[in-house]
Amino acid sequence: MSETRLSQIDKKKLEAEIEQLKLKLAAIEKETYAFETTLRSHLSDLIIEAQELYVLYKEIKKKKKEKRLAQKKRGKNYKEPDGLLSTKKTETKLATSLEEQKEKKRLYREAMLHVHPDKFFMKENETDIATELTAKLIEIYKNENLEALQAFHAHIFEGNTELILSESSVNVKVSNTQNYLQLEKERLEQAINLAKNDQLYKVFTENENPLSFVNELKTYYENRISKLKNRTRKGL
Repeated sequence: MSETRLSQIDKKKLEAEIEQLKLKLAAIEKETYAFETTLRSHLSDLIIEAQELYVLYKEIKKKKKEKRLAQKKRGKNYKEPDGLLSTKKTETKLATSLEEQKEKKRLYREAMLHVHPDKFFMKENETDIATELTAKLIEIYKNENLEALQAFHAHIFEGNTELILSESSVNVKVSNTQNYLQLEKERLEQAINLAKNDQLYKVFTENENPLSFVNELKTYYENRISKLKNRTRKGL
């Protein structure tokens, strides 16, 4: 096991901070969603009309592009494009990406092998813990980068969970990486910052009468609809 294991005090403190951040983020998202739903209920007809016109506008543009291409192909000097040549820089990035994906897959499979709920089916409490760990493992593997997965992998095998792993887990090598709980705390803090800077949340929290924003949005959609009508009318 690594010598960088968290002390129980630090671990509990970080876990408590993370839970508070999760609750804070959930509250912000709930308020934003409720406000957005209210706005949509006032503007639904305009939103739908704008979307329908935009789809029509894109179809017209696509047909015009296809028509221009067909005209070019009929020209005497037309040549089919050879396609883009791969550069060394692109190849290097691709190789790095493939290596990272390979390492992510290895870490994911290794961790899953040791913490899958089926390994703890005789112990109800540990089965619940293992289920939570595997759910988080899948989420990180699918949605986050290699660093995040390395941190969670180390978090598991350094004994920072309440799961009692088998003796074979002692020999699992972990990356010398930043602590998972600290990364998770930073991720939530960034998510909260982004959520607070969302335009709808700002309107909702900074205005005495947030619903006055309906009039502003109504003007925006009416102008957008007028422009799209002109563009689609010319294209028909």
